[in-house]
Amino acid sequence: MEAVQYKCPNCGGELQFKPDKQAFGCDFCLSTFTEAEIKEVCEKAENSIPDPNEQKQQDDFAAHTMLYHCGSCGAEIITDDNQTATFCYYCHEPVILAGRMSGDFKPNKVIGFRLTREDALSAFKKWCKKRIFLPKSFNTDEQLEKMTGLYVPFWVADCDVKADYSGIGKKVRSWVSGNYRYTETREYKIIRRADILASGIPADGESKIDDLLMESIEPFDYTQAKDFSMSYLSGFLADKYDVDKAGVFPRIKNRASQAAKITINNSIGGYTSVVPQSESYRVMDTKWQYMLLPVWFMTYKHNGEIYSFAINGQTGKLAGTPPLDKLKLGLFSLGIGIIAAVIIGLIAGGML
Repeated sequence: MEAVQYKCPNCGGELQFKPDKQAFGCDFCLSTFTEAEIKEVCEKAENSIPDPNEQKQQDDFAAHTMLYHCGSCGAEIITDDNQTATFCYYCHEPVILAGRMSGDFKPNKVIGFRLTREDALSAFKKWCKKRIFLPKSFNTDEQLEKMTGLYVPFWVADCDVKADYSGIGKKVRSWVSGNYRYTETREYKIIRRADILASGIPADGESKIDDLLMESIEPFDYTQAKDFSMSYLSGFLADKYDVDKAGVFPRIKNRASQAAKITINNSIGGYTSVVPQSESYRVMDTKWQYMLLPVWFMTYKHNGEIYSFAINGQTGKLAGTPPLDKLKLGLFSLGIGIIAAVIIGLIAGGML
């Protein structure tokens, strides 16, 4: 008798039957499914048609990409076969050629840069002008040379979420009749059961880039995404993902559940108040795309710490944590203190 093995519809890992839950569970992304749910998802997958050109595309990707390795922080940088990488944009140490890339890392889609280097530098300088306590070296020509056009690896997921909600809605009305005020409260049982598609949920697949930094420069316009071509790498660098689908799934799951919850809440209206009794949002099936998304990226080392700055290479949205020049801040605080003391002295003298 042939054994049947089920794959997790969220991350592709092996599913195992969990006797304590009487359900199939994935040890990688911690999803659980009933046998009926798994069979339903598997039937849909069996009807999909594989792309016959995928292997050829992977071979082409492997033939025309180079991998550089940073011996200091471990970063792995992808370039086309004409690019020479000279430094690691994370720790500023030299990088060495590590060989060819595996075709398994070929992205499905890519969004090309719309902002030029000059656009990125202009936005960065405007950002710096609003921050008076930055170290002088933060926006010098030497530092600005480290601004790098980087394709960041992202997992972008479409999640089917099964929502199950119940609660109590209250409608309260009051009126006055004669010398009395009357209040009427009516309670209604609210039930919502729905299959919700949360689409285009991103999570970067690079452990060395702060997740909140990448979320801060969202969103990207996926309508501009194109099938991956090596030509997009020309003149830019790209990261090789080191966090796989199972690794980013908890973030994807949380964002998909939050999106489904907002959809359910938006469907409930007309009540004075709503009290949830039970609610469940389960991600039942996830479709993945591996994308390279454009980011102008720069790091700055100050007092032994690395500060990161990023600009969305498509929309221009920027984010970063600026370092503080403690000497500037101290002198400013001292100046404020002296001015305050003088004012107090003048006031006291006038009063005497």
